[in-house]
Amino acid sequence: MGWFKRLKDGIQTATQNKKEAPDGLWYKCKSCKETSTMKDLRENYYKCPLCNYHVRIGSHDYFDIIFDGQYEELFSNLIAKDMLEFVDLKPYPQRLQEATKKTGLTDAISVATGKVNRRALVIAAMDFSFIGGSMGSVVGQKIALAIDHCLKTETPFLLISKSGGARMMESAYSLMQMAKTSAKLTQLADAGIPYFSFLTDPTTGGVTASFAMLGDINFAEPEALIGFAGPRVIKETIKRDLPEGFQTSEFLLEHGFLDFIIDRKELKERVSDLLALFAKAG
Repeated sequence: MGWFKRLKDGIQTATQNKKEAPDGLWYKCKSCKETSTMKDLRENYYKCPLCNYHVRIGSHDYFDIIFDGQYEELFSNLIAKDMLEFVDLKPYPQRLQEATKKTGLTDAISVATGKVNRRALVIAAMDFSFIGGSMGSVVGQKIALAIDHCLKTETPFLLISKSGGARMMESAYSLMQMAKTSAKLTQLADAGIPYFSFLTDPTTGGVTASFAMLGDINFAEPEALIGFAGPRVIKETIKRDLPEGFQTSEFLLEHGFLDFIIDRKELKERVSDLLALFAKAG
């Protein structure tokens, strides 16, 4: 696995960032409720060894899985500002400080460049552990800068979504990121550079309504929650029962919103296949 190779090679890339996956000696699966060791969970790509439930992981976990072992993180110096002096239960700057202290991250997305089976790729991956993976101005700016980097280097782009939606503490500034990222992706398409959108649990709100659904290829992890509003809100609005499995990746695949669903164990090879396919087509 990528993280074993990185440890072996002594590469010190973003090791200060805490993993979003659980720690400790034992793990109780949220799906089947059975208990397994953390060692077995890690060796199985953070999937339950008994039922294959995909445990939620963070951006750097995906970098370790997908890249060939070494990668360079980009734009990690960007941090959010409290432009509106927003206060709810606590001031927005305090929320940012607490999230950074808890996760070791500067915001809800990380960008890195590296190689996948010797083919160049830029990955932007979201972290739900940072204020619910909410999309604020830094998230939009990092995506925009990542696309600029792809345009400059003619490198394919993979965006891994995991978000509760727009960040309410930034109000309209957050909503503007939907248009901003969509416009930047148009530049990528005009340049003929591939964009792959990988949806993980959960992908909701303004993220789903913008960049998450605009990939040349849209794919997801098994049983991921994907939608705009939550099932409870939709049910209360339309006053009808929702179909079984509504807003799961399997339901979206059946109804044509996804190209395929991929097991995390096969993720690197499938991304490598996509890079080879689009390189040949291009």
